[in-house]
Amino acid sequence: MADATTAARPGSLKAFAARIVEARWFEPFMIGLILFNAVLIGLETSHEFMARYDGWIYLANDIILGVFIIEATLKIIAVAPRWSLYFGNGWNLFDFSIVVLSLIPATGEFALVARLIRVFRVLRLVSAVPQLRLVVATLVRSIPSMGHVILLMSLVFYIYAVCGFHFFADDDPEHWGTLGAALLTLFQLVTLEGWVEVMETAMEAHPFAWVFFVSFVMLGTFVVLNLFIAVVINNLEMSKVEQLHELEKPVTHDEVLRELERSRNALRDLQAKIARL
Repeated sequence: MADATTAARPGSLKAFAARIVEARWFEPFMIGLILFNAVLIGLETSHEFMARYDGWIYLANDIILGVFIIEATLKIIAVAPRWSLYFGNGWNLFDFSIVVLSLIPATGEFALVARLIRVFRVLRLVSAVPQLRLVVATLVRSIPSMGHVILLMSLVFYIYAVCGFHFFADDDPEHWGTLGAALLTLFQLVTLEGWVEVMETAMEAHPFAWVFFVSFVMLGTFVVLNLFIAVVINNLEMSKVEQLHELEKPVTHDEVLRELERSRNALRDLQAKIARL
């Protein structure tokens, strides 16, 4: 039998917190509040708007911060005393860190830091929406694999930069005069921005320069960049599989008790409605 301290007794503060956190309206309400906070942060960039409504804006920010603090407190109480259920989750730690950092006073030498932290509150939307969490998890998983792709791309850039320096430095020193300039030009080519003009300048002195440019665009853009896409898609599938495995985890004793408590409360509300009828 599970420890009695971990089960939420009916009418207890833990049961009350769990009932609010697990309510259907709770998550949409928090997402709406985060979006509203994002709108307020955008309005703060308007000097005219701030000159007229600065007091209301600051009041709204304080209220929103208060709601975020209440949210974190309720989630912590709902899992008490098994704190690891909250602090062992990376997204909960992310939300908790933003809330704690938001308490930095917006005056004095910390004023700029406080404003930046307020902007980071918008990132809470990532932790609140499961689909966004999946995308971020995919990007994080892709970083190690992308390192090999970046290494391959760096080798290609370096070889073409050295070749471009020897081929075109005398005729187009602005783009190929140094190794750094050549690398920057290649970066411009791989983005397909203005590469035709650079190629035409080189072809005025070297008619077969198009081979250099076309081969680099084909290799750098259509091959290497597609490797990035392949890595991301592969890790996206792996993240989806992990998410499915998490959903298939066996239900814990506490989760069964919470579900029974919700069912008991719903039945009690239904009985009260029938009695009134």
